Amino acid sequence: MTQPANQPAGQRVFDSHLHIIDPAHPLVENNGFMPDPFTVDDYRERIQGLGIAGGAVVSGSFQAFDQGYLVDALQALGPTYAGVTQIPGGTSDQQIRDLHEAGVRAMRFNVARGGSAALDDLERLARRVHELVGWHAELYIDARTIDADLSARIAALPAASIDHLGMHEDGLPNLLRLVEQGVKVKATGFGRVELDPTAVMRAILDVDPTALMVGTDLPSTRARRPFRDEDFTQIAQALAPEEASAVFWDNAAAFYLDS
Repeated sequence: MTQPANQPAGQRVFDSHLHIIDPAHPLVENNGFMPDPFTVDDYRERIQGLGIAGGAVVSGSFQAFDQGYLVDALQALGPTYAGVTQIPGGTSDQQIRDLHEAGVRAMRFNVARGGSAALDDLERLARRVHELVGWHAELYIDARTIDADLSARIAALPAASIDHLGMHEDGLPNLLRLVEQGVKVKATGFGRVELDPTAVMRAILDVDPTALMVGTDLPSTRARRPFRDEDFTQIAQALAPEEASAVFWDNAAAFYLDS
């Protein structure tokens, strides 16, 4: 496997969105779905040749609030990988500090499929963990559902990102309003979105060139199609040469590793 065409030779990639599914740890059905295993070894084998040198391991709905898999995965992957966890509102300060020590740097609100907290608790919990350990908040959400109230709450968070380019082209105006106010966006999950990734990426970069981060979304559970190496080619083709380093590495590394 070779680095995708148009991706600058030797360009490091920060995979801002990947899942590790380790059957040695608890898994729960979500809407009748139970994922197949996808271990750290499976991930390493799949990304050979892509230039990936770091990333963010993201907790899925099927992992609920389990932290054991995430701690083990981060220990195996090393210090250039960070964790994105789901936690209940009653998680103690010490538990949060322990997760931070293990390499967790963000928490996820899985709005699309239910998950870490009700929307009413989002702002309170996000502010609490940011004040305590500096984590940012990540939202898996269809941007079409971001009304004025939710948009204001997201924009007011200390730091936040949106998964999978906001999911749908009709949500792009809502997404760009958030980008204008400092929210980051992951160019991930091309096999699950209903939009033209190139057009949306270009629109985001034109608003804020520091906002866009790339990722594989491996193993692409429940997507219409899994990640393909050519997805990175499509990203590279949407960029001006001077934007490549920021989009493939710098933006995400600053968001995850410098916190």
